[in-house]
Amino acid sequence: RFVLQYTPPSLLAMALCRRGEGDRAVSLLRMLNPIERAREPKAVERYRVEPYVVAGDVCRMAGRVGQGGWTWYTGSAAWMYRIWIEEVIGMKVCGRTLLIDPVIPSGWKQFSIRYQRGEAIYEIAVENPDGVSRGVAWVEMDGRRLEKPAIPLEEVSIKHKVVVRMGTGV
Repeated sequence: RFVLQYTPPSLLAMALCRRGEGDRAVSLLRMLNPIERAREPKAVERYRVEPYVVAGDVCRMAGRVGQGGWTWYTGSAAWMYRIWIEEVIGMKVCGRTLLIDPVIPSGWKQFSIRYQRGEAIYEIAVENPDGVSRGVAWVEMDGRRLEKPAIPLEEVSIKHKVVVRMGTGV
């Protein structure tokens, strides 16, 4: 006996990230992003729902192809946001440390994050010179290479510069 279980597309994107498939994961997340369906007037007319709310489904029925439905669907936007931040960008707070372990499209050469905890500000630059989708070679904080890729978090008034280099470990 088989049981068919529905898996929300955003959770499929999470699974792709966890497999290290950044290109496929981000492609799927972009497809789910409602703003992608509002770039042209013709697309807006077809989609027919708010372009700023994640739709629970997009119809494939004849006469309604491309029409969004179930907007303001509980949890959809929260899951998508969490997947972008925690899985693609790879930003995870674990107690008093911050981990950055991205799974991104191989074409992304760099991106930056500004994170504030209490009064402390962390300006984080992620570099990907080798065009990899996953892997952190090293992490520097304020010009010093960290022994582990875990950024210690503070809450006092201070500004830190962090560089995360993607690639294979050195």
